[in-house]
Amino acid sequence: MWDFSIGRSIGLVGKTLPFVIFRMIVYFGIAVAYVLVTGTGAGVGWGVGAFGDTDFQVTSTFWGGAIGFALTAGVLYFLREYILYIVKAGHIAVLTELIDGNSIPDGRGQIEYASTVVKERFAEASVLFAIDQLVRGVIGAIMGIVQGIASILPIPGLQNVMGIVKAFLRIAVGLIDEVILAYSIRTRSTNPWASAQTALVLYGQNYKTMLKNAAWLTVFTYGLAFLVFLVMLAPAAAVAYLIPGGWSAGGFVFALIFAWAVKAAVIEPFAIAAMLQVYFKAIEGQVPDPEWASRIEGASNKFRKLGEKAASWGSNGPTAQPSV
Repeated sequence: MWDFSIGRSIGLVGKTLPFVIFRMIVYFGIAVAYVLVTGTGAGVGWGVGAFGDTDFQVTSTFWGGAIGFALTAGVLYFLREYILYIVKAGHIAVLTELIDGNSIPDGRGQIEYASTVVKERFAEASVLFAIDQLVRGVIGAIMGIVQGIASILPIPGLQNVMGIVKAFLRIAVGLIDEVILAYSIRTRSTNPWASAQTALVLYGQNYKTMLKNAAWLTVFTYGLAFLVFLVMLAPAAAVAYLIPGGWSAGGFVFALIFAWAVKAAVIEPFAIAAMLQVYFKAIEGQVPDPEWASRIEGASNKFRKLGEKAASWGSNGPTAQPSV
């Protein structure tokens, strides 16, 4: 079925409890910000609507809430590099160390240790964010290659199956790109662009294993998130009821936001721990296949961009060659 241990994944996440708590503070803080700013916007809209008739007040309340929601989303858009650099990459760093049997600090020292590791590998947030964006594009190109391979196989109904798998991977891409970043941390590479290229080639040549497990983890992740959403509907509706004018869409939206927060803070670390197990086991003893490297390079300009960045990064000083 799947190639990861559920028990080990839970155990790994448990050993990084300081990071889980840190993630909860960050993501639940974001959820609360959405609720507060959206509620404030709806309240302002309701107050403005008092100068008109009932229909105008309902409309102004809705748009006030929508503007508040959009403003919060806009602020978070500009904070996305920080969240990736400090929260996600840091957690990946400590999970990677634990999978390899290395010891990590406890308590707050765990977060400080992870921050040091990430800075050593990626220098600054903008570098990590740029690599992450390129990696996402290359993963999409690899999926195109996989679909092309499937199209020439004489198996009835295979195209329909691959369409479903591709849809799964689009959802799970956030997990896979973080696994690619973990490779650079694990190999202690001083050239994160080059290590990302290597990790992507290794991912491509093990796509069957990676796709299968990504699909299972997508089911687990979003299934659990849906259950959280159902549980949160009632309290979220109560919060929405307190907003002036009874912002009707509030309950549904707030339940989605808090389900997302639980998913990002608690469920995703489990999925990442599982994917790291699968990836590191799959590539053990392997070297990048030149044929796969050529395929990806021909299909993705973002992969070529990684190569250009790797060459430029290397010209600034000596680099360590990534190894598996």
